[in-house]
Amino acid sequence: MDRDSHTRRGKWSEAGVPKKGWTCVGFEDLEEPSQLCEMCDSAEIRYAHIMEHPDYPGSLQVGCVCAEHMEEDYKRPREREKRLRNSARRRAAWPSRKWRTSRQGNLYINTDGFNLTVYRAGAGWSVRVLRRASGAVQAGSKVYSAETDAKLAAFNALLWAKDHL
Repeated sequence: MDRDSHTRRGKWSEAGVPKKGWTCVGFEDLEEPSQLCEMCDSAEIRYAHIMEHPDYPGSLQVGCVCAEHMEEDYKRPREREKRLRNSARRRAAWPSRKWRTSRQGNLYINTDGFNLTVYRAGAGWSVRVLRRASGAVQAGSKVYSAETDAKLAAFNALLWAKDHL
C-alpha cells in the first residue's frame, strides 16, 4: 500500500476526470444498497444517479453526495432521491391497496387522475391505464402470470403515464 492511498477517493483523486459540470441523465432504484458509487468508490448506494460529462467517456452511477458535487447543485439530487424513496415506499404498498371490481369483473384503482385496470388476458393478467381528464388510454402488451405482478406493472404504468399520457 502506498503512503497516501488512504486519502484517495476514487475518481475524485484521478487526474483527467472532470470534477464539475456533470449532468444527470437518469436515476434508478437498485432496490437495496448493492453498488459502490463509481465516483468516490467508497459509498454503497441504493439510489443511482446516472451522470455524464462531455469530457468523460460513458456514464457513472453515483450516490447523492457525489451527484451534488458533480452537478454543483445541492438541491436537485436530493429531490430526485426523495422522489425515488417515496416511489419505492409507494410501490411496496401498491399491491395491497384496496382495488375495486368493475362491472366487467376487472380489478381497478383510481389515483392521481388515472384509472388503472388489471384484467384477465388468456391464462394471465394484463394492464390498462387511462388518463381520466383526457381519455387517453394505453394498454399493456405484456401478460403477467400472477395478479400481484400485474398490479406492480400497473404501478409502473402509472409512473410512465404521468410523463406520456
